Amino acid sequence: MPDQTNYETVDYFTDESLIPDPYPYFDHLRSKCPVTKATPFGVLAVTGYAEALSVYKNPAFSSCVSVAGPFSGLPFGPGESDDVTELIEQHRDAVPMAEHITSQDPPLHTRTRGLLSRLITPKRLKENEEFMWRLADKQLDTFIDRGRSEFLGDYAKPFSLLVIADLLGVPAEDHEEFKAVFAGETVGELGKDAPTSHNPLEWLNDKFHGYIADRRREPREDVLTELAQAKHEDGSTPDIDDVMNLSTFLFAAGTETTTKLVSSAVRFIAANPGFEVMLREDRSKIPAFLEETLRLESPVKSHFRMARMSTTIADVDVPAGTTVMLLPGACNRDQRKFADPNEFQADRPNVREQIAFIRGAHSCPGAPLARAEGRISLERILDRMKDITISEEHHGPPGDRRFAYEPTFIMRGLSELHITFEEAHQ
Repeated sequence: MPDQTNYETVDYFTDESLIPDPYPYFDHLRSKCPVTKATPFGVLAVTGYAEALSVYKNPAFSSCVSVAGPFSGLPFGPGESDDVTELIEQHRDAVPMAEHITSQDPPLHTRTRGLLSRLITPKRLKENEEFMWRLADKQLDTFIDRGRSEFLGDYAKPFSLLVIADLLGVPAEDHEEFKAVFAGETVGELGKDAPTSHNPLEWLNDKFHGYIADRRREPREDVLTELAQAKHEDGSTPDIDDVMNLSTFLFAAGTETTTKLVSSAVRFIAANPGFEVMLREDRSKIPAFLEETLRLESPVKSHFRMARMSTTIADVDVPAGTTVMLLPGACNRDQRKFADPNEFQADRPNVREQIAFIRGAHSCPGAPLARAEGRISLERILDRMKDITISEEHHGPPGDRRFAYEPTFIMRGLSELHITFEEAHQ
């Protein structure tokens, strides 16, 4: 970890010394100003809670660079004009991930979000939750008798992958293929690849394009047919590519966010025996525990906006064309909003105000799903495991823990988590 004197020149996007613990760097940025220039790319970093909310609510900011950030390839920047809206639209299609909902602005974003509400209905979510309970046990069965686990590979990744596969109606006979494809590398690798790869989700694109085209030709009594036949609010039929892109992004984002949430929650439990006792004795505390997990280890580490027109964030001038880097994990540790922000407080009174799932028009549509996955996972883990601890063999003793995190500036999540436990007989 570089000392503070190096924080002025550190490259947040490439310096791997920031990967294990980026929070001192975030604190350094906030100590200068909650809205300040950062990295050699000159992005405007937002580390303050109130300042982030003001960006989310301000229509002057475009989401066109949401994933690409300073690597968008847009041939203009600050100083071109006081309004670069037309320039953004001229070059939007060339930006990595431009075809996905996360990079869209109104009115297209509003239209896509409306389609989403027709795909993820209360009925579908209820059916999916019933699937989660069965899947949690099935996944735990694969390793519960060993008394040890590499939790991401054994549970978090396959569980979150199969939950979103079920939600989107991927046929059960294809589940093993999906697991095999993503066993080695999670979809979150798009974070590393985003600057150089236009679309790293080609396999998923091909699968969902095939599913949707097939169901439009030959409808069946299944969820994929409902997906294929979904209409926009005006009654028009979306292009196959539009439904494919939405499905692919939901699959990728849903898998990644939940993997990180569940593994972080289990790490906190395994490192703090009192948490296991507390949650086992009072399961009603699980939702707040998960919110504090999201606050302290926000799965989205950074995402971006571009100022379409000259505006301000708090009292800071933001010229049109400026790339703004929002850091949810930093904003969720803003001491002006959360007391003792670096401490895990299972009973934090304002914890549900955390912004790990973003706010505004682009608030995560899968947030209720991720929360349900986390709640059900912890319920079944506590039912079937006890004395959950961190493996000292793999992560070192208390006071000298070593955890590896994914080397990406987009997401914050463990690369692996080794735990030991005893089987709790029901």
